[in-house]
Amino acid sequence: MHNGKRRLTQSPASVRWALAAEDGILDAGKFVLFDPATDLDLSRATSADVTVLHDKMPDAAFWDTAGVLRTKDQIAGMRFDAAYIALPRSKVAARSHIAAAAACADLIIIDGQKTDGVDAILKNMKPRAELLGSLSKAHGKIFWARKADVADWATSEHLVDGGWHVAAGIFSADGVDPGSSLLADALPKDIAGRVADLGAGWGYLAGQALERCANIAHISLVEAQHSALSCARKNVPDDRAAFHWADATAWDATEPLDAVIMNPPFHSGRARNDDLGRAFITSAARNLRPGGWLWMVANRHLPYEPWIAERLGSVEDIGGNRTYKLLKARKRL
Repeated sequence: MHNGKRRLTQSPASVRWALAAEDGILDAGKFVLFDPATDLDLSRATSADVTVLHDKMPDAAFWDTAGVLRTKDQIAGMRFDAAYIALPRSKVAARSHIAAAAACADLIIIDGQKTDGVDAILKNMKPRAELLGSLSKAHGKIFWARKADVADWATSEHLVDGGWHVAAGIFSADGVDPGSSLLADALPKDIAGRVADLGAGWGYLAGQALERCANIAHISLVEAQHSALSCARKNVPDDRAAFHWADATAWDATEPLDAVIMNPPFHSGRARNDDLGRAFITSAARNLRPGGWLWMVANRHLPYEPWIAERLGSVEDIGGNRTYKLLKARKRL
Protein backbone atom coordinates (compact mmCIF):
# COMPACT_ATOMS: atom_id res chain seq x y z
CA MET A 1 0.00 0.00 0.00
CA HIS A 2 1.72 3.16 -1.16
CA ASN A 3 -0.22 6.36 -0.63
CA GLY A 4 0.22 9.30 -3.00
CA LYS A 5 2.98 10.01 -5.49
CA ARG A 6 6.57 9.18 -4.67
CA ARG A 7 9.03 12.03 -4.53
CA LEU A 8 11.88 11.88 -7.03
CA THR A 9 14.42 11.93 -4.21
CA GLN A 10 13.84 9.85 -1.09
CA SER A 11 14.05 11.59 2.24
CA PRO A 12 16.62 10.27 4.75
CA ALA A 13 13.73 8.98 6.87
CA SER A 14 12.36 7.03 3.91
CA VAL A 15 15.76 5.43 3.31
CA ARG A 16 15.99 4.29 6.92
CA TRP A 17 12.35 3.12 6.89
CA ALA A 18 13.11 0.85 3.92
CA LEU A 19 16.17 -0.59 5.69
CA ALA A 20 14.13 -1.28 8.81
CA ALA A 21 11.58 -3.09 6.65
CA GLU A 22 14.30 -5.30 5.19
CA ASP A 23 15.37 -6.09 8.74
CA GLY A 24 11.83 -7.21 9.58
CA ILE A 25 11.18 -4.45 12.11
CA LEU A 26 7.95 -3.31 10.45
CA ASP A 27 6.27 -6.72 10.67
CA ALA A 28 3.64 -5.51 13.10
CA GLY A 29 -0.11 -5.74 12.94
CA LYS A 30 -1.43 -2.37 13.99
CA PHE A 31 0.78 0.67 13.36
CA VAL A 32 0.60 4.30 14.48
CA LEU A 33 3.05 6.83 13.03
CA PHE A 34 3.87 10.19 14.59
CA ASP A 35 4.76 12.93 12.03
CA PRO A 36 6.08 10.63 9.26
CA ALA A 37 7.65 11.94 6.07
CA THR A 38 5.21 11.87 3.16
CA ASP A 39 7.39 9.52 1.09
CA LEU A 40 7.32 6.64 3.57
CA ASP A 41 6.08 3.57 1.69
CA LEU A 42 3.37 2.27 4.00
CA SER A 43 3.29 -1.05 2.16
CA ARG A 44 6.50 -1.75 4.05
CA ALA A 45 4.32 -2.25 7.13
CA THR A 46 2.77 -5.67 6.68
CA SER A 47 -0.69 -4.67 7.89
CA ALA A 48 -3.05 -2.27 6.13
CA ASP A 49 -4.17 -1.11 9.58
CA VAL A 50 -2.07 2.07 9.69
CA THR A 51 -2.86 5.29 11.52
CA VAL A 52 -0.96 8.56 11.05
CA LEU A 53 -0.82 11.46 13.47
CA HIS A 54 0.70 14.58 11.94
CA ASP A 55 0.94 18.01 13.50
CA LYS A 56 1.75 20.12 10.44
CA MET A 57 0.29 21.10 7.11
CA PRO A 58 0.73 20.40 4.25
CA ASP A 59 2.03 16.93 5.20
CA ALA A 60 -1.10 16.29 7.26
CA ALA A 61 -3.22 16.98 4.17
CA PHE A 62 -1.19 14.37 2.25
CA TRP A 63 -1.97 11.69 4.83
CA ASP A 64 -5.58 12.81 5.06
CA THR A 65 -5.93 12.28 1.30
CA ALA A 66 -4.42 8.82 1.81
CA GLY A 67 -7.21 8.09 4.30
CA VAL A 68 -5.00 7.32 7.30
CA LEU A 69 -4.81 10.64 9.17
CA ARG A 70 -6.34 10.68 12.65
CA THR A 71 -6.22 13.06 15.61
CA LYS A 72 -5.01 12.33 19.13
CA ASP A 73 -8.61 12.51 20.34
CA GLN A 74 -9.68 9.91 17.77
CA ILE A 75 -7.12 7.35 18.95
CA ALA A 76 -7.50 8.01 22.68
CA GLY A 77 -7.55 4.68 24.52
CA MET A 78 -6.53 2.63 21.48
CA ARG A 79 -3.70 0.11 21.58
CA PHE A 80 -1.22 -0.53 18.76
CA ASP A 81 1.33 -3.22 18.09
CA ALA A 82 3.94 -0.68 17.05
CA ALA A 83 4.50 3.06 16.96
CA TYR A 84 6.91 5.01 14.76
CA ILE A 85 8.17 8.44 15.84
CA ALA A 86 9.86 10.89 13.47
CA LEU A 87 11.81 13.04 15.89
CA PRO A 88 10.99 16.77 15.84
CA ARG A 89 13.69 19.37 16.44
CA SER A 90 12.43 20.21 19.91
CA LYS A 91 13.91 17.91 22.56
CA VAL A 92 10.89 18.40 24.81
CA ALA A 93 8.47 17.65 21.96
CA ALA A 94 10.52 14.59 20.95
CA ARG A 95 10.33 13.17 24.46
CA SER A 96 6.62 13.91 24.61
CA HIS A 97 6.03 12.02 21.34
CA ILE A 98 8.01 9.05 22.66
CA ALA A 99 6.00 9.03 25.88
CA ALA A 100 2.74 9.09 23.91
CA ALA A 101 3.96 6.28 21.67
CA ALA A 102 5.10 4.12 24.59
CA ALA A 103 1.72 4.62 26.27
CA CYS A 104 -0.18 3.15 23.32
CA ALA A 105 2.16 0.63 21.69
CA ASP A 106 4.27 -2.37 22.66
CA LEU A 107 7.07 -1.69 20.19
CA ILE A 108 8.35 1.84 19.55
CA ILE A 109 10.51 2.76 16.55
CA ILE A 110 12.37 6.06 16.78
CA ASP A 111 13.88 7.76 13.74
CA GLY A 112 15.78 11.02 13.33
CA GLN A 113 18.70 12.97 11.99
CA LYS A 114 21.84 13.51 14.05
CA THR A 115 21.12 17.24 13.90
CA ASP A 116 17.77 16.57 15.57
CA GLY A 117 19.39 14.81 18.52
CA VAL A 118 18.70 11.16 17.73
CA ASP A 119 21.97 10.01 19.33
CA ALA A 120 21.16 11.83 22.57
CA ILE A 121 17.65 10.32 22.59
CA LEU A 122 19.12 6.85 22.10
CA LYS A 123 21.53 7.41 24.97
CA ASN A 124 18.68 8.64 27.20
CA MET A 125 16.56 5.62 26.26
CA LYS A 126 19.15 2.96 27.12
CA PRO A 127 18.46 2.85 30.89
CA ARG A 128 14.72 3.21 30.33
CA ALA A 129 13.87 0.54 27.76
CA GLU A 130 14.73 -2.82 26.29
CA LEU A 131 16.64 -1.76 23.19
CA LEU A 132 16.30 -4.29 20.38
CA GLY A 133 18.40 -2.85 17.58
CA SER A 134 19.37 0.13 15.46
CA LEU A 135 20.42 1.16 11.95
CA SER A 136 22.43 4.19 10.87
CA LYS A 137 22.04 5.76 7.44
CA ALA A 138 21.77 9.14 5.72
CA HIS A 139 23.21 11.15 8.62
CA GLY A 140 20.67 9.72 11.02
CA LYS A 141 19.53 6.68 12.92
CA ILE A 142 16.48 4.49 13.43
CA PHE A 143 16.24 2.30 16.52
CA TRP A 144 13.56 0.24 18.20
CA ALA A 145 12.74 -0.77 21.75
CA ARG A 146 10.15 -2.35 24.04
CA LYS A 147 9.08 -1.74 27.62
CA ALA A 148 10.00 1.94 27.56
CA ASP A 149 9.60 3.60 30.95
CA VAL A 150 9.18 7.19 29.78
CA ALA A 151 5.89 8.33 31.28
CA ASP A 152 7.70 11.25 32.93
CA TRP A 153 8.60 12.57 29.46
CA ALA A 154 4.98 13.37 28.69
CA THR A 155 4.07 17.05 28.47
CA SER A 156 0.87 19.02 28.28
CA GLU A 157 -0.12 22.57 27.48
CA HIS A 158 1.06 25.12 30.04
CA LEU A 159 0.79 28.84 30.68
CA VAL A 160 3.39 31.54 30.05
CA ASP A 161 3.56 35.32 30.50
CA GLY A 162 0.51 35.67 32.66
CA GLY A 163 -1.90 33.23 31.07
CA TRP A 164 -1.10 32.31 27.46
CA HIS A 165 -1.54 28.63 26.60
CA VAL A 166 1.49 27.09 24.86
CA ALA A 167 2.73 23.56 24.10
CA ALA A 168 6.11 21.91 23.57
CA GLY A 169 7.52 22.14 20.08
CA ILE A 170 5.63 25.22 18.91
CA PHE A 171 7.18 28.56 18.02
CA SER A 172 7.82 30.82 21.03
CA ALA A 173 6.79 28.20 23.57
CA ASP A 174 8.74 30.01 26.30
CA GLY A 175 6.78 33.25 26.08
CA VAL A 176 5.71 36.08 23.83
CA ASP A 177 8.00 36.49 20.81
CA PRO A 178 9.73 39.92 20.92
CA GLY A 179 9.02 40.60 17.25
CA SER A 180 5.33 39.84 17.66
CA SER A 181 5.22 42.07 20.73
CA LEU A 182 6.73 44.96 18.75
CA LEU A 183 4.20 44.55 15.97
CA ALA A 184 1.26 44.28 18.36
CA ASP A 185 2.28 47.55 20.04
CA ALA A 186 2.48 49.26 16.63
CA LEU A 187 -0.88 48.16 15.25
CA PRO A 188 -3.16 51.15 14.71
CA LYS A 189 -6.51 51.12 16.46
CA ASP A 190 -8.35 51.83 13.19
CA ILE A 191 -7.74 48.39 11.66
CA ALA A 192 -11.24 47.30 10.71
CA GLY A 193 -13.27 44.80 8.74
CA ARG A 194 -11.99 41.37 7.71
CA VAL A 195 -8.47 40.54 8.88
CA ALA A 196 -6.15 37.52 8.80
CA ASP A 197 -3.15 36.58 10.91
CA LEU A 198 -1.02 34.40 8.65
CA GLY A 199 1.12 31.98 10.62
CA ALA A 200 -0.86 32.80 13.74
CA GLY A 201 1.03 30.44 16.04
CA TRP A 202 -0.57 30.27 19.46
CA GLY A 203 -2.59 33.41 18.82
CA TYR A 204 -0.74 36.29 20.44
CA LEU A 205 -0.90 38.74 17.52
CA ALA A 206 -4.52 38.00 16.70
CA GLY A 207 -5.50 38.31 20.35
CA GLN A 208 -3.77 41.65 20.69
CA ALA A 209 -5.34 42.93 17.45
CA LEU A 210 -8.82 42.04 18.66
CA GLU A 211 -8.15 43.73 22.00
CA ARG A 212 -6.81 46.93 20.43
CA CYS A 213 -9.00 47.26 17.32
CA ALA A 214 -12.67 47.38 18.19
CA ASN A 215 -13.77 47.60 14.55
CA ILE A 216 -12.34 44.27 13.45
CA ALA A 217 -15.39 42.33 12.32
CA HIS A 218 -13.69 38.98 11.70
CA ILE A 219 -10.17 37.62 12.01
CA SER A 220 -8.88 34.36 10.52
CA LEU A 221 -6.06 32.69 12.41
CA VAL A 222 -4.20 30.61 9.83
CA GLU A 223 -1.65 28.19 11.24
CA ALA A 224 0.03 25.07 9.84
CA GLN A 225 0.81 23.48 13.22
CA HIS A 226 -2.19 21.82 14.85
CA SER A 227 -0.77 21.94 18.38
CA ALA A 228 -0.17 25.69 18.07
CA LEU A 229 -3.66 26.26 16.70
CA SER A 230 -5.15 24.27 19.58
CA CYS A 231 -3.46 26.70 21.96
CA ALA A 232 -4.72 29.65 19.89
CA ARG A 233 -8.31 28.46 20.33
CA LYS A 234 -7.86 28.83 24.10
CA ASN A 235 -5.90 32.08 23.88
CA VAL A 236 -8.36 33.88 21.61
CA PRO A 237 -11.85 33.18 22.98
CA ASP A 238 -13.50 35.80 20.78
CA ASP A 239 -16.55 35.22 18.59
CA ARG A 240 -14.91 37.26 15.83
CA ALA A 241 -12.08 34.71 15.51
CA ALA A 242 -12.04 31.75 13.12
CA PHE A 243 -9.32 29.10 13.20
CA HIS A 244 -7.85 27.46 10.10
CA TRP A 245 -5.45 24.52 10.21
CA ALA A 246 -3.79 25.32 6.91
CA ASP A 247 -0.58 26.25 5.11
CA ALA A 248 -0.67 30.05 5.19
CA THR A 249 1.17 30.25 1.87
CA ALA A 250 -1.63 28.35 0.09
CA TRP A 251 -4.66 29.51 2.11
CA ASP A 252 -7.39 31.51 0.39
CA ALA A 253 -9.85 33.71 2.26
CA THR A 254 -13.52 33.33 1.40
CA GLU A 255 -13.70 37.10 0.83
CA PRO A 256 -11.00 39.71 0.13
CA LEU A 257 -9.36 40.98 3.30
CA ASP A 258 -9.08 44.50 4.60
CA ALA A 259 -5.85 43.77 6.46
CA VAL A 260 -3.25 41.09 7.07
CA ILE A 261 -0.99 40.95 10.11
CA MET A 262 1.88 38.51 10.33
CA ASN A 263 5.23 37.49 11.74
CA PRO A 264 6.30 35.02 9.04
CA PRO A 265 8.89 32.31 9.64
CA PHE A 266 12.13 32.40 7.71
CA HIS A 267 13.57 28.98 8.52
CA SER A 268 12.86 25.54 7.07
CA GLY A 269 14.18 23.21 9.72
CA ARG A 270 17.50 24.73 10.76
CA ALA A 271 18.23 26.43 7.45
CA ARG A 272 17.40 30.02 6.63
CA ASN A 273 14.79 30.16 3.87
CA ASP A 274 13.92 33.64 2.61
CA ASP A 275 11.52 32.08 0.10
CA LEU A 276 9.21 31.11 2.96
CA GLY A 277 8.73 34.71 4.06
CA ARG A 278 8.26 35.75 0.44
CA ALA A 279 5.57 33.09 0.06
CA PHE A 280 3.75 34.58 3.07
CA ILE A 281 3.92 38.03 1.46
CA THR A 282 2.58 36.62 -1.82
CA SER A 283 -0.30 35.00 0.07
CA ALA A 284 -1.08 38.28 1.83
CA ALA A 285 -1.09 40.14 -1.48
CA ARG A 286 -3.37 37.54 -3.06
CA ASN A 287 -5.90 37.75 -0.24
CA LEU A 288 -5.98 41.51 0.32
CA ARG A 289 -8.55 43.68 -1.42
CA PRO A 290 -7.28 46.66 -3.43
CA GLY A 291 -6.42 49.28 -0.84
CA GLY A 292 -6.02 46.67 1.89
CA TRP A 293 -3.13 46.87 4.35
CA LEU A 294 -0.30 44.54 5.29
CA TRP A 295 1.34 44.89 8.71
CA MET A 296 4.30 42.63 9.39
CA VAL A 297 7.44 42.18 11.45
CA ALA A 298 10.67 40.66 10.17
CA ASN A 299 14.28 40.34 11.19
CA ARG A 300 16.04 43.48 10.04
CA HIS A 301 18.50 41.69 7.76
CA LEU A 302 15.79 40.07 5.61
CA PRO A 303 15.40 41.84 2.22
CA TYR A 304 11.60 41.72 1.90
CA GLU A 305 10.92 45.30 0.81
CA PRO A 306 11.44 44.84 -2.97
CA TRP A 307 9.23 41.75 -2.93
CA ILE A 308 6.48 43.60 -1.05
CA ALA A 309 6.69 46.63 -3.33
CA GLU A 310 6.36 44.48 -6.44
CA ARG A 311 3.27 42.65 -5.18
CA LEU A 312 1.51 45.33 -3.18
CA GLY A 313 2.84 48.76 -4.00
CA SER A 314 4.11 51.19 -1.42
CA VAL A 315 6.04 49.77 1.52
CA GLU A 316 7.27 51.65 4.56
CA ASP A 317 9.60 50.80 7.43
CA ILE A 318 7.73 52.15 10.47
CA GLY A 319 10.30 51.34 13.14
CA GLY A 320 11.32 48.46 15.33
CA ASN A 321 14.78 48.02 16.80
CA ARG A 322 18.21 46.73 15.85
CA THR A 323 16.87 43.18 15.52
CA TYR A 324 13.42 43.64 14.03
CA LYS A 325 11.81 45.95 11.50
CA LEU A 326 8.12 46.75 11.26
CA LEU A 327 6.75 47.09 7.75
CA LYS A 328 3.43 48.32 6.43
CA ALA A 329 2.24 48.24 2.84
CA ARG A 330 -0.94 49.06 0.99
CA LYS A 331 -2.18 47.06 -1.96
CA ARG A 332 -2.59 49.09 -5.13
CA LEU A 333 -6.10 50.40 -5.83
